[in-house]
Amino acid sequence: MQLEDLQVVLQVAEFRSITAAANHLDMQMATASAAVKRVEAALGVELFVRTTRHLRLSSAGERYLPQCTAALSMLDQAKQTIHADLGIVSGEIRIAVSSDLGRNIAIPWVNEFMEQHPQLTLRTHISDSNIDFYRDALDMALRYGAPADSNLYGFKICNVPRLICASPDYLERFGIPEQPKDLLNHQGLFYQLQEILNDAWLFSDSEKTYKIKPKAYCAANDGDLVRRWCVEGKGIAIKSSLDIADDLLNGRLVPLLPDYKVGMGELWLVCPSRQSITPTVRLLRDLFREKTKVLLTELVESGMLDREILAISL
Repeated sequence: MQLEDLQVVLQVAEFRSITAAANHLDMQMATASAAVKRVEAALGVELFVRTTRHLRLSSAGERYLPQCTAALSMLDQAKQTIHADLGIVSGEIRIAVSSDLGRNIAIPWVNEFMEQHPQLTLRTHISDSNIDFYRDALDMALRYGAPADSNLYGFKICNVPRLICASPDYLERFGIPEQPKDLLNHQGLFYQLQEILNDAWLFSDSEKTYKIKPKAYCAANDGDLVRRWCVEGKGIAIKSSLDIADDLLNGRLVPLLPDYKVGMGELWLVCPSRQSITPTVRLLRDLFREKTKVLLTELVESGMLDREILAISL
C-alpha cells in the first residue's frame, strides 16, 4: 500500500467526496478514485458506503482511518524533525494573497525566501475574495482581518493603519481637503468586494466620528487597480499603509487629513488547521513579521504614521 494512496483516502474521508478531495489535491477525480480502490483492495474491506448522492465512512473505515491519521501525522512530524535538525526547508508553498499586497509586497518577499531555500516551490492564488482552503487546495492565506471561522488557525502579523491618500498631481489640480466634509467635493476611488461597494468612509478625531460618501468616480474589485488609479491622479482613496508604503516613501502618494483617524486593520497568516502549520509556515510567519515591521518603521520615521503603531504592531 502506497502512503500517497492512503493520503488520498484520508482527504476523501475528510471531505466526504472524491471530487472535493481530488480538487484539493489538484488531481483528476479518476486518479483519486483509483487510489481509494487500491487501498480498499489491499485491506480487503470497503472503507466507504457509496450512494448516487452521498459518500460516508463504513464501520471499517470509522475504525481504521483515525489510526491512519495518527500514524501519518507521526511520520510527517518525524520528517519535519529530521529536516529541522539538518536545516532543510522543502516542499511546496501554497499561499493565497490579496491583489495589491500579493503582487507588490508579499510575493517578492516569498521569492527572496525561496532563494534562501532552493528546495521550495511556490503556488500562489492572487485574489481579493475570501478563499476556500479545501476547494482551492491552499495551505495558508496572508490576508487582512482575523479568521472568522473558528476551525481556522491564524498568526497575527501586525496591525496595519489605513490612510486616505492622493497623488501630488491630483492635489495640485483639485486642492487639498482639510476636513472630512471637504471630500464631498472630490473624486472617490472605491474598492468593491463582491456586491458591496465600500463608498462610505469613516473618520474620527478626539470629539466625534464622521461618515462621508464622496462622489464615486472609479470603483474596482481589485485593490491593486484602485491603488494604480490613485497614483495616476484619478482621485482619492483609502488604502492599507502597507499596500501603499512604497508609493508614500517615494512621493507618488501623499497622506491626507492627518488630524483624523481611519479604522485600523490587521494582517494575519491563516491556515486551515493546526496540523497544517509546518516549519515553512512558521518561517514565513517570522519573515512577514520582520518585513512588515521594517516597512512600518520607515513610514513612522518619515512622519506618515504615529510612532505608537510600532508598540502595538504585533
